[in-house]
Amino acid sequence: MFSKNSKNEDPWYVHAGLYFIVAILTFLLIKVAVIDPSSEVQAEKYFKTETRMRMANLKEAQILFHNKNGAFTASLDKLIDFIKNDKFVDSVVNAFDSLTMKPANPFKPLSGGNFTPDSLFTSPKTSERFVMNVDTSVVTDTVVTPRGKVLRVETKTVIGTKYYIEDPNGYGTIGSIDNDALKNTASWE
Repeated sequence: MFSKNSKNEDPWYVHAGLYFIVAILTFLLIKVAVIDPSSEVQAEKYFKTETRMRMANLKEAQILFHNKNGAFTASLDKLIDFIKNDKFVDSVVNAFDSLTMKPANPFKPLSGGNFTPDSLFTSPKTSERFVMNVDTSVVTDTVVTPRGKVLRVETKTVIGTKYYIEDPNGYGTIGSIDNDALKNTASWE
């Protein structure tokens, strides 16, 4: 059997190794349970806020485009080119509202602090382009003589009285192609 003087202890480095493994596992558990989810929540909050600011600026651009041209556009490229190069937009952006004593610029700065038209092409989360559509309606009119003889049928296509902007990542929509009541209305408002 064992004598009273024999030690049944493990060497010190075994205990040090076990403490080191416990410390690493504790750190990983805290990282997975606390740190990673909070950083994901922060990233998700950023993507949601930034996306909605970009979409609100697209809405303002559509309103300006409609004010100048009498119709909305379904082309994101055309709309952003309009923001960047049209003198009408420059005059509105640089105007000053004398009633409120504030600049009349309808565009809001993005999270970075500046308004950048080229950033309006894509959603920040996945860099996918925003979905943008306008309504198209066909109006048919028949021209008849007083005796009831059909002279001709006139067909007129009306484009762009309503628009729709959608984020490809599901952070919201603006406007509606089907409903006049939702014109210029964001889904999160």
